[in-house]
Amino acid sequence: MMQSSRDHDMAGDTLAGSGIGLHGRLGPGYDTVLTAPALNLLAELHRRFEPARQKLLAARRERQARFDAGELPDFRADTRAIREGDWCVAPIPAALQDRRIEITGPVERKMIINALNSSAKVFMADFEDSSSPTWANMVEGQIHLRDAVAGTIAFAPPPLSDGTPGRHYALKPDARTVLFVRPRGWHLPEKHLRIDGQPISGGLFDLALFALHNASALHARNRGPYFYLPKLQAMEEAALWDEVMAFLEVRLALPIGTMKATVLIETLPAVFEMDEILHALKGRITGLNCGRWDYIFSYLKTFRRHRDRVLPERGQIHMGVPFLKTYSELLIHTCHKRGAHAMGGMAAQIPIPGDAAANEAALARVRADKEREARAGHDGTWVAHPGLIPVAQGVFDLAMPQPNQYSVRREDVAARGEADLRDTLLAPSPGSITRAGLLNNLDVCVRYLAAWLDGLGCVPIHHLMEDAATAEISRAQLWQWLHVGGQRLDDGAALDFALFDQLLATVATRLPGAGLPGQARIAEAAQLLGEMIHAGELADFLTLPAYERLD
Repeated sequence: MMQSSRDHDMAGDTLAGSGIGLHGRLGPGYDTVLTAPALNLLAELHRRFEPARQKLLAARRERQARFDAGELPDFRADTRAIREGDWCVAPIPAALQDRRIEITGPVERKMIINALNSSAKVFMADFEDSSSPTWANMVEGQIHLRDAVAGTIAFAPPPLSDGTPGRHYALKPDARTVLFVRPRGWHLPEKHLRIDGQPISGGLFDLALFALHNASALHARNRGPYFYLPKLQAMEEAALWDEVMAFLEVRLALPIGTMKATVLIETLPAVFEMDEILHALKGRITGLNCGRWDYIFSYLKTFRRHRDRVLPERGQIHMGVPFLKTYSELLIHTCHKRGAHAMGGMAAQIPIPGDAAANEAALARVRADKEREARAGHDGTWVAHPGLIPVAQGVFDLAMPQPNQYSVRREDVAARGEADLRDTLLAPSPGSITRAGLLNNLDVCVRYLAAWLDGLGCVPIHHLMEDAATAEISRAQLWQWLHVGGQRLDDGAALDFALFDQLLATVATRLPGAGLPGQARIAEAAQLLGEMIHAGELADFLTLPAYERLD
């Protein structure tokens, strides 16, 4: 039915009369993951769960409309019994008792090998914010992960210009890093697979394909499958993931609860429902994670119409400001009360070769951030580069000789009461907007978006490994500063559309020259950013309109 020996186009119904349509090129090996049973399973999932997904997305839009009208997020009155109840999540599997260092990155072959060969406890293979969701990236990512689970993954880059063979990469026989997979969030579609004329959920596509091809092998080794779930805003969204995984467990003849999940708390509404999210997934959840960059983006998006909650430039928004510090501490208290891991946030720094002083300064910032997390009671943390593992691990080994810090209950947080916690979680952070900060937001957003349009979702910028969250913060800030109006730079200049348009028109002259990732799409990225900033409504996600431009 489908060939793997050569690329070819595939459009219309792949399975005659099935309502299943593939709309993308089929490269080598694609037919080994996009099998007839796989497509039929995806169609069954779509037909069963798409109405519920759309209902949840509609609830998001309705909630945001209320926020735009002046309502503020708060703890739910209808779920108080859950928050005040005496319950715990299911026991954590032995393989996940110690998660002190986790490394993350896109589902790219060399990245997967290096991460699984590292000394990190967990590797989160990411179909979401650090991957540009081209059709090739998404399907080939499944192939790479299947080979990784099988232990056969290898990578040989093309020879160097002088004919010298490139380094060969292969999985070490004794690799012990545990694999997690992050599917796309509920809001993202997969346009290349349509069921009855509708695009399937990108998250269902990612999670179900990985489970179908790898769950049995992982379960046999007591290694999952394990997932990270992104961008949740409410307990009902967590409950839908629980239903999906239970459905798949039945279809794949796995015991209920085999699939485990960690949820990223990276939206402002979700921080008020952490107990409820744990409860909705209590038979399979292993922890919550501070997705702090997306959390800042969500704060901006939630309060996009609130003149009294405008944040300063993103360089001034750090984990010491009250709304972020409280978010982290409340997550620790909530998780440890329920017997789950409380994971810290990302260190995005990457090594700076050739500049020892700058490199040491970067590592010092990583060390200070991880010391803060360990002192607060987190059970582990994220890094974006293997070079940061020794620094982060040294901090957690010293502060946490045991596998986790469940004994750190942070009762001081609970003692503050929900009213005080709410007020602090919603409090704006004081600061300023400098010309350099404005330029940095604009330039970084264009640089990242250009690379993303070119198929790269994980982009080195200013010695940081950036993913979509940084671009989202930058874009949301630009939109809010301009649309709430009345903002000024610290030098007194008006921050208005005239200034924005002037700076956007000259963005290419400020960016580095040859070799810039996505350089050929800089003009396209700038045009798209300009359209989105001038729009009367803030788009929910930069990646939704940008996705229409991807192959």
